[in-house]
Amino acid sequence: MENKKIKIYIVEDYMLTRITYRHTLPKNNPNLEIVKDFETAESCIEALKNEKADVILMDLGLPGMNGIEATHIIREMDENVKIIILTSHDSDDEVLASLTAGANAYALKDITPDTLANVIESVNKGAFWLDPRIAQIALNLFQRIKSLNVDDMYGEEFKLTTRENEVLQLIVDGKSNTEIAKQMIISHNTVKAHVGNILEKLAVTDRVQAAVKAVKITLIKK
Repeated sequence: MENKKIKIYIVEDYMLTRITYRHTLPKNNPNLEIVKDFETAESCIEALKNEKADVILMDLGLPGMNGIEATHIIREMDENVKIIILTSHDSDDEVLASLTAGANAYALKDITPDTLANVIESVNKGAFWLDPRIAQIALNLFQRIKSLNVDDMYGEEFKLTTRENEVLQLIVDGKSNTEIAKQMIISHNTVKAHVGNILEKLAVTDRVQAAVKAVKITLIKK
């Protein structure tokens, strides 16, 4: 019985890179099918409304919406799609923000085509993958997240309510609004209201920045 092909979307603003992926990935693994490629995150998100993908290769530095924000939006749209960050960026903040937004893997662009093909297959099956060169960065950051006490950090300084503290903790844990609503037994609209209040009080523009800010403050309070 023939294996079902893995449907892949590519989001990358550099045309030559998109062409390279289109030609090399199916050659390294016949189970991979490049369905569409996009220059912007916005066009990918629009396409997903009509045709689902199994795996998305997502660049970070895109014109318009960046790859981190796009990852968060796509994760809210479809919890089943797998997102592989494929970038030349390896800063602490970008690694953390990508994983907090819901990425399933983080790879650097000089990854070999055969390794990338293997990563796509593994991630499609539910695995989580980090490039060995940035794995220690993620490990260090998530050790900080594990010990994070949001009440101590934000309760007085930013005047968050008890509920807002609870929501912020779940944001740091990488939970989506839907997951937060289910865990806290509140409506999706109530979660959105709490998130809006948190963003305003922390002076950030999105939930990813809120999580990054939380961790960064933890890192300096040793």
